[in-house]
Amino acid sequence: MSSDFESVAEQFSSINEDGMSRVSKLAHLQLTLEDRVKALEEDVKTAKRSLKEVAEEQLPAAMAEHNMTKIGLEDGSEIKINKFYNASIPKDKADMSFAWLLENGFGDLIKNQVATNFVRGQEAQANEFADELAERGMPVNSRKWVEPMSLKAWYKESTEKGISIPDELFGGYIGEKAKITTPKKG
Repeated sequence: MSSDFESVAEQFSSINEDGMSRVSKLAHLQLTLEDRVKALEEDVKTAKRSLKEVAEEQLPAAMAEHNMTKIGLEDGSEIKINKFYNASIPKDKADMSFAWLLENGFGDLIKNQVATNFVRGQEAQANEFADELAERGMPVNSRKWVEPMSLKAWYKESTEKGISIPDELFGGYIGEKAKITTPKKG
């Protein structure tokens, strides 16, 4: 009987050592890959910042210096400077931004969501939510926001109409960006 036990123990030991070696190697590989992904993500962030600087600052400035808004290149590519608009509502100024929008007739941009959570067995209460919420004192999460694309479109339209918009409330920004189109290969 002891020889059976020793045989099983020996098999368990060898399987365990082989298995642990494989697990250890795979764990090391995972850590290495995680580090590589982090490094690549940082490289992508750096490249995006550099691209933005060239496309939104350096190239438009260089072309403006030579009074150019569009230029064709020898290879058939074309560089064109386009105006773009950007806006965002800083979280710490959301209340003031929403008040400004309401006071100036743009309240329809604001979306307002009120929600609560129900647990299993409260289906009937969930169906009565709209009518009974305030009376029951149920915990409510509310959220107000303006869709980013709607805000940008509104900012562009309003600015082009000459409406004065407080940039500190909306993070308003008007810039130029170079767009390079290349001929289709074909």
